[in-house]
Amino acid sequence: MRVISGEFRGRRLAAVPGNQTRPTADKVKESMFNMLGPYFDGGRVLDLYAGTGGLGIEAVSRGMAHATFVDHQYAAIKTLRANLALFDAPERFTVIKAPVDRAIVTLGEAGEQFDLILADPPYAKQEVLAQLAALLAHDLVAPGGRVLFETGLDVVYPAVIAGYTILRRQTYGVAQVIILQREAEA
Repeated sequence: MRVISGEFRGRRLAAVPGNQTRPTADKVKESMFNMLGPYFDGGRVLDLYAGTGGLGIEAVSRGMAHATFVDHQYAAIKTLRANLALFDAPERFTVIKAPVDRAIVTLGEAGEQFDLILADPPYAKQEVLAQLAALLAHDLVAPGGRVLFETGLDVVYPAVIAGYTILRRQTYGVAQVIILQREAEA
């Protein structure tokens, strides 16, 4: 696993030991960021189910100003902190050790908003539609902000998801990626 492009390009990231996490393959990660628009001009990214931190680190490397990482597993947090130590920029990263659903509530209560939210949940515990609704309910998606979920193929998305415009869907082997944008308020 490595950072594909941008400021931190080529840096290798450690993997979380064991089989509790499933890192996004470099080819899939590169495709995901090419779909999002390969580079960013500032903004804040939220990396849910962060694991190694590969998605959030990639977003910061490509121009996001700050990344917040959420994971509840001790081994993932330990690996994530080690990966972030590779970059001499602690002010650009925040790590939260908590279950994703609790972190969504806490971040919402703190008035946090993100321009990009990345989520790669364990395939066995996918609650994508409920979490998309929670992100809006807690006002975490900034106006015009985008959300990207990587899920297993067993997730069936409806043609319309309340509060979002579906920008893109793509399948990669056993994974699918969906990119949505928060709809403008009526």
